[in-house]
Amino acid sequence: MAIVKIREIIGTSPKSFEDALNQVIEFVGKDKYNLTGVKIISQAVSLDKGKIVEYKITAHVAYKWEEEK
Repeated sequence: MAIVKIREIIGTSPKSFEDALNQVIEFVGKDKYNLTGVKIISQAVSLDKGKIVEYKITAHVAYKWEEEK
């Protein structure tokens, strides 16, 4: 039996939504090598003078949970 833990993470990027997602995966992947999936909950942008300056995603990241020893 596997237990899956979910974390909600916000990723940002000045380039794209895809890059923001990659930032999330890279960040969580540093500590959790047992990632099983990511679900994007929402997308948003920050504007400055009518131009996009930052892409943001909110994501649920799932990984197999292991008890800390």
